[in-house]
Amino acid sequence: MHAGEKVWVTLALFLGLALPGLSRADDLFEIPERMQADFDRVIAPLIAGHCLDCHAGLDPKAGLNLSRRDLTFQGGETGAAVEAGKPDESLLWQYIESDVMPPEHPLSAEEKQLFRRWIAAGAPWGTDPIDAFSKTTEKRAGYDWWSLQALQKPKVPVVTGEHEHWGKNPIDAFVLRRLKEHGLQPRAEADRRALIRRLYYSVIGLPPEPEEVEAFVEDNSADAYEKIVDRLLASPHYGEHWARHWLDVVRFGESNGFERDQPRENAWHYRNWVIQALNKDLPYDQFVRLQLAGDLLKPDNPGAVKATGFLVAGPHDVVIPQSTLMRATMKQDELEDIVGVTAQTFLGLTVNCARCHDHKFDPIGQQEYYQFAAALSGVVHGERNLPDPAYKRAQQALAQKEKTLREIQGQIFQLETVARKRVLAKRNEGADTTEASLVSSPIAAWDFRKGTDDLVGGLSGTLHGSAKQTPEGLVLDGNRSFLKTAPLPEVLGEKTLEAWVKLSDLQQRGGGVLSVQTTDGNIFDAIVFGEQQPGHWLAGSDHFNRTKSFQGPEEKTAAEKEVQVALVYAVDGTITAYRNGAVYGSGYRSKGLQTFPAGKTEVLFGLRHGSPGGNRLLKGVVSQARLYDRALTQEEIQASARWGGVFFSQEELQATLNETQRQQWQRLRQQCTRLQAEIKKLQAVQPVKVYAALSRDPGVSHLLRRGSVAAPAGVVQPGGLEAIEGLDGNLQLAADSSDQERRLKFANWVTDARNPLFARVIVNRIWHYHFGQGLVNTPNDFGFNGGRCSHPELLDWLAIQLKENDWSLKSLHREILLSATFRQSSEVDSQAIQVDADNRWLWRKSPQRIEAESIRDSILKVAGKLNPEVGGRGYQDVKSYFFKGTQFYEPLDPVGEKFNRRSIYRFSARGGRHPLLETFDCPDPSTTTPDRASTTTPLQALALMNDSFVLRMSDQLAARVKQRSGADTGQQVIELFELVYQRPPRPEEAAVSREFVSQHGLSALCRVLLNSNEFLYVN
Repeated sequence: MHAGEKVWVTLALFLGLALPGLSRADDLFEIPERMQADFDRVIAPLIAGHCLDCHAGLDPKAGLNLSRRDLTFQGGETGAAVEAGKPDESLLWQYIESDVMPPEHPLSAEEKQLFRRWIAAGAPWGTDPIDAFSKTTEKRAGYDWWSLQALQKPKVPVVTGEHEHWGKNPIDAFVLRRLKEHGLQPRAEADRRALIRRLYYSVIGLPPEPEEVEAFVEDNSADAYEKIVDRLLASPHYGEHWARHWLDVVRFGESNGFERDQPRENAWHYRNWVIQALNKDLPYDQFVRLQLAGDLLKPDNPGAVKATGFLVAGPHDVVIPQSTLMRATMKQDELEDIVGVTAQTFLGLTVNCARCHDHKFDPIGQQEYYQFAAALSGVVHGERNLPDPAYKRAQQALAQKEKTLREIQGQIFQLETVARKRVLAKRNEGADTTEASLVSSPIAAWDFRKGTDDLVGGLSGTLHGSAKQTPEGLVLDGNRSFLKTAPLPEVLGEKTLEAWVKLSDLQQRGGGVLSVQTTDGNIFDAIVFGEQQPGHWLAGSDHFNRTKSFQGPEEKTAAEKEVQVALVYAVDGTITAYRNGAVYGSGYRSKGLQTFPAGKTEVLFGLRHGSPGGNRLLKGVVSQARLYDRALTQEEIQASARWGGVFFSQEELQATLNETQRQQWQRLRQQCTRLQAEIKKLQAVQPVKVYAALSRDPGVSHLLRRGSVAAPAGVVQPGGLEAIEGLDGNLQLAADSSDQERRLKFANWVTDARNPLFARVIVNRIWHYHFGQGLVNTPNDFGFNGGRCSHPELLDWLAIQLKENDWSLKSLHREILLSATFRQSSEVDSQAIQVDADNRWLWRKSPQRIEAESIRDSILKVAGKLNPEVGGRGYQDVKSYFFKGTQFYEPLDPVGEKFNRRSIYRFSARGGRHPLLETFDCPDPSTTTPDRASTTTPLQALALMNDSFVLRMSDQLAARVKQRSGADTGQQVIELFELVYQRPPRPEEAAVSREFVSQHGLSALCRVLLNSNEFLYVN
């Protein structure tokens, strides 16, 4: 709070004592019928402003809660706080008088006497409990805080005098009034070359071509500038540039971050949706509602589903702790991140600061934080299918054909059951054959005690490293030893993996027992030991896409004796694990069944996937293994365990059938083959995958004492905030309401036209990017710790204009861009800079450095190499590889047209920073960046001088200049300046440049200009 504001709070308190109709200071607490009012007016604000930060809530300091009368008189750890009528015997007075309380900022003598008079009068109490948020104090904001008040459309100031004709629209009238108040004068309009360059960078983030500059310079029509504004706002590059700003705020990244940092291959849909929405000028309230609940508002609309990428744009930890408490804490941490970015992005409030206690500076209670969090607690990270009618039809046909296939397979199974009994009786005379029907036929089987080749289909197996085939089985030492088979000849969808294994030790982490993988090693399903959970069996998969904990018991005996382990992958994506014939833990529904293509799928033993290295290799002995092309039942797994993996070859079974049975068997097999081919075609119809919000049952949320999941303190209902004037935070939701009910109501609450923060915050963001700082210079924080608004009436006028223009952001841009305030020169006034060095009052247009991405894009543009393609999957300029449990992203400088797209289309991994972009303050997407840093470092000059991309583009720029201007050096210099600076060189610049080119070449001069402030800054 500013010094003036502190004085005002004190004056208001004491002036209030003398207002007509109220108690005067000399009769304070003297008139019984006024005592409660005296308390509310005088003592309650003092307690709220000086005491309740520590002495209120679920866990008050020293056990003393001063927010309620009974608790105040009850006292804390040192006894009763107040002895009514006896101030000298009251601990509260003793602490206040001796300046022990408040500890950092003791009360003034006048304030102390108010407390003494109150206690002496019997400590009368008024409103109970005291609302700590009722009034703004010098330490915190109350319900009367400026940004929480309803929008009121101010009158546009009337401009008279020497600047009567300076303004272009109402914005200028508000700005001019502030300038006059501070004795400042506005600058004249910038020259046309500076103006068009400024306009291009502000709207589309790219420089204009020389021809466009000259056309504007020569256009004397009254609407010349206005026409360029409209043309740029209609450009598809507008959406690209402003989407980049939005992605900064919502911390959009294309990998998970944290320890694993796996890539999100399909997160780019959200980025493209933002670009498209901005280009279409989707009304801002709809733009936000879709990001909060698009999947529920319009479940059949692909764009609406993509929009929910906002909710899961942030980091996501996939390493699941063993402890239930730690898992719950991790969930709360992730929820706090979603709450924080949602509240800061749309409301400009740091709601997340109230997770462990009432907000220290803003009127947001801890209870409200958990209500806010409950509204979003049904959101889960993950991939989902986009709505697609063709896919839906294919799935319906697929379900019918799979049903027919299962019926035919059932007939084959029954026919083969007779044959199995005969074979089993023949193998073991006198054996009980009642379980023969449960012994299934695998598509591949290995007995490594006898050899390395498949005993069913004849797949050859190749030993690698020090892997050995012995009478005990396949011996694997965990050091680059494994076995790989030839490719499978058929498609593998629904399946069962089964192996008999003895481990060398139980401390190993992540080795694969049996794995099926695509031949490139990128996609796999595997029986894995101890990877995410030490000592536990897991269903390993690429990037853990289908991996969760089975919550099974820790393995204790597999190092002493062999165990049978099986994983069953059902058609609905359910994965079930078995150990020695018994269910291991609990099965779970994965993201979906992974189908492996014929001829491009191989089987591994001893290696999880890919190339040997890290923790992928197993130490142990595998004696037998089976691969089935269907999901075995629990009874079949149990039978296999009891019979030790016995199986029957097709030849054995057919040999026991009579001619009629063999013909029937062959006919059924042919029908199976035909159906499988049809199923394969239908399975090829795949939906588009998108990384977006998944909806789950949110359950019931609790308030957590000190934010600890171990200390729940009551059920909370999903809701909003109460402090926003004119907007009810009670969403009328039950504690156990569904995610759909919660997010729909929450989205409507956030975007309610009565919500003053919703409009103020986005108006301020737009202003911030056009001028380099907002009217509030903390775009994400409109609370007590944020900046004060330099032009509050202008902010509210623009907010109401936005609403009245149907939430059109392009209309808002247009209003700002057409103003004389935006068009001002950047010329420095030595007197003005003494008054307002930060240009808060807007006496000129402050220079701005273009963003890192615009630097790269502009280099491509002036070199004539920018690929203007809009939308689609982006490009990748990193080498991505997985090593020792972590994904790494090694920067590259790839060459080619597909890599010359705008930087917003760059694959943005959280661990994959771009050397050039990072040097120019491109932010880490792990956290929200409402206001980018703009540093000046030697590394920036070195990067622009030596970076391989800049060197290559300098050569391309030189070639473009020569192509446009011919062989004359003087003309080349002029052309280069006009391409890079949008102006011709001054005579002295031209002379120096010609001399430089003669000595060092045109490409070297290109590097010099690209490394200059005039290229990097917009005036």
